[in-house]
Amino acid sequence: MQRSGAFYDALLAPLGWRRHFDDETVIGWGIAKPVFFVAANHPPQPGFGMVSFSASGIAAVKASWEGACAAGGSTAAEPGTRRAHGSGPYSAFLKDPDGYDVEVTVGAD
Repeated sequence: MQRSGAFYDALLAPLGWRRHFDDETVIGWGIAKPVFFVAANHPPQPGFGMVSFSASGIAAVKASWEGACAAGGSTAAEPGTRRAHGSGPYSAFLKDPDGYDVEVTVGAD
């Protein structure tokens, strides 16, 4: 939980998100209320899909990616211009410390 909490704190803070809920088994993040949760009572099972977070601009994508990589994430695709399955025009892709796929993207235009 500590490792995942640090990773998602670093990933989500540049997007304007913060922790709204935090106990020994669950952490919840959001802007106005928690909408994304990490829970210890479910074993990690990477490979199910991808979580995508919208950023307000290119600088936020870069800051989120840099913070997440420094907090234990690994790069799948550095920030750059690309289009895929509804993503915005500028995205970064990485894996969280448990191996889940994460995208940070400028909102689709």
